[in-house]
Amino acid sequence: MEKAREVLVIGGNRYFGKRLIARLLAAGDRVTVLNRGSSPPPAGALHLVADRDDERSLTAALGSRTFDAVVDQVCYTPRQAALARRVFTGRTRRYVMTSTVEVYAYEDSVELVREEAVDPRAVVVELELPWDDPEFVESHYGEGKRQAEAVFAAGQDLPYVAVRVAHVLGGDDDFTGRLQHYTDRIRTGEPITVPVVNKPATYIHVEEIADFLAWAVGADFTGPVNAASHGLLATEELCAALAVHLPEGRAVFRGVEAGEVSPFSFARSYGMDNSRATRLGFTFGDVRQWLPKAVAETLGKGD
Repeated sequence: MEKAREVLVIGGNRYFGKRLIARLLAAGDRVTVLNRGSSPPPAGALHLVADRDDERSLTAALGSRTFDAVVDQVCYTPRQAALARRVFTGRTRRYVMTSTVEVYAYEDSVELVREEAVDPRAVVVELELPWDDPEFVESHYGEGKRQAEAVFAAGQDLPYVAVRVAHVLGGDDDFTGRLQHYTDRIRTGEPITVPVVNKPATYIHVEEIADFLAWAVGADFTGPVNAASHGLLATEELCAALAVHLPEGRAVFRGVEAGEVSPFSFARSYGMDNSRATRLGFTFGDVRQWLPKAVAETLGKGD
């Protein structure tokens, strides 16, 4: 009988994180969830309470435990990555960090962007920036992830994977409020602000990214990998899918040259090439096939 894997999940106890944990448990893995104690883990998972930003607290909570894989759902800065690298080197055979499409914030191509467009080994790490300031971290989300990847890529002592996650849709527990933004405006006819040249993006369903992360835990590749469904969506198509459930409303778009725009509206390309993951063996769905289901789930109109 094959020995159960020991998997640690840091944070991520909601949305696709809780779905990942459920998949790992269903596969027979021994799952430990580490967080600050703000929420209990799903039934069947072990629980460690520690502040992942406090090296002493984290080391004490882990004790002598070792893991086959660690999935870090809440690594946002290079300082957090550096601490994790110190603590988990020698404790795990595989470190899976959830990264983001936002690492490509400086890329703008008509082609779908491939992983090599952002080589973390070439990214400058600036530990002296105010990474302890929540407002700074929020406003530098993509850069924080870029530099966190760079920290893990800087050495060979901790085999790592950086899963660059596309924009996630679906589920009745989407806490971001981004689709609600569009829903409210379609209902009232209030203008939806978009860039004058509004470019499409790649997306992934909440269940699909949970599947992807569970698959990545058991794979043996390393380095950055894009996780996105096949196909691109523009804001107008997303709103059209919402409008099906809002027959009394209408989508009115207002293009602006500068300033704040609605979520999922982009002046630059956010399309990711998923061919590396496909070659490695993961099968993605098509965004247009699952979009109606995702919208219905988010609006609470799913089955």
